[in-house]
Amino acid sequence: MSDQTIDPLKRVEDQLKKCVKCGACRQNCPAFTAFQREPAVARGKVALAQHLLGDDITLDDETYQAMSKCLLCGSCVDKCPNDVPTDEIVIAARESLARKRGLTTFHAAVGQVIKSRSRMKMGGKMASLFGPLFFKKVPETSGLRLRFPLPFVGNTRYIPEIAKDTFIDRHPEVIPGEPGKPRIAFFVGCMTNFVYTEVGEAVLKLFRHLGCTIIIPKEQQCCGLPGMSGGDLATVRDLAERNLVEFEKYEVDYVMTACATCGGALHRLYPLVIGKRNPELRERLDALAKKSIDASALLRQLGLDPVATGGGDALRVTYHDPCHLRTHGIVKQPRELLKSTPGIELVEMAGADRCCGLGGTFNVYHYGSSMAINDVKSEAIMATGAQAVATGCPGCMMQLSDGLKQHGSAVEVVHTLQLLARSLPE
Repeated sequence: MSDQTIDPLKRVEDQLKKCVKCGACRQNCPAFTAFQREPAVARGKVALAQHLLGDDITLDDETYQAMSKCLLCGSCVDKCPNDVPTDEIVIAARESLARKRGLTTFHAAVGQVIKSRSRMKMGGKMASLFGPLFFKKVPETSGLRLRFPLPFVGNTRYIPEIAKDTFIDRHPEVIPGEPGKPRIAFFVGCMTNFVYTEVGEAVLKLFRHLGCTIIIPKEQQCCGLPGMSGGDLATVRDLAERNLVEFEKYEVDYVMTACATCGGALHRLYPLVIGKRNPELRERLDALAKKSIDASALLRQLGLDPVATGGGDALRVTYHDPCHLRTHGIVKQPRELLKSTPGIELVEMAGADRCCGLGGTFNVYHYGSSMAINDVKSEAIMATGAQAVATGCPGCMMQLSDGLKQHGSAVEVVHTLQLLARSLPE
């Protein structure tokens, strides 16, 4: 029986039975905080998935909307007393709906973009060239705002500038290090490649300082998580296979990410969602997952001394936990690195481990609710009196920047690695 003939929900049928509808998920779910309706919370989605599997509800727009109201942050999974993998269930339900109803226009367009690196590069070039016609700087240091509304985007959000040259294009595929030092393949990620190229530069400075050989596969693709948000698992599977081919070309000790979302795809979601249904890929995806590691965790593992690399002006910093790092247990490492860096005073915010509201395409599809979730985060950041907020995910950086600017805050948003590398030479 081929993969396409099996309802994805059949694959999680036993997991659905684990949910006893206790409601523990309600107090931990950011989507429930925003929508205040049962279909938005984990147990509501499990019940909806059970009805979808039983084919006893109408597949209307309301059904699709209900299942879209999830950030895949994993908070409910962490706190569930019965270990119900709601994120896996939601992904399966979205795929099931997409197969039966087709992808939405928005998610079909997302799939077309993310599966073509050349299309993304062309879009970036066009944005850089014609940006002044469509965007304005408000103010000069606060990012961009659209001059007029566009579908799914509006014109109230703050948008970071697209880099004129992608990070991958700036560097050779292999940057040699010292003999005997680790060989690291860098999974760059779309946000670092096209927007926050300074994050990639910080990665290179830190790992070159440690003498590592850094490999940046030129044909690496998007991790595919935006496609997973809309149930487009065919695109995710295609991207996973293409990334496997690229990263299997080299003998490396680690496959390193500086993006929590990309790391979540490599170490968990690829094996969980793609590997489970593709025996021929399972072993290869598992091998990739075992080598995958977040940059902050790897820096701690390799013994980076922030006293030797850090320094600079005194800076009061707070830290936001990206969901895909938190659920992977990477919580202490970035904090330990920041605390050890000369000049940095780390202050904890309330709810540092709460989702910022991005959730992949959730931020576009449910922008108002996304920013309602983010309001709590922005207020928590500002309450610390910090001059900067650090995080380990470029997607979170964009969301935090938008939220803080909407609040009129001048708090700077940076990647943890930028702070660690700020005194290293170019």
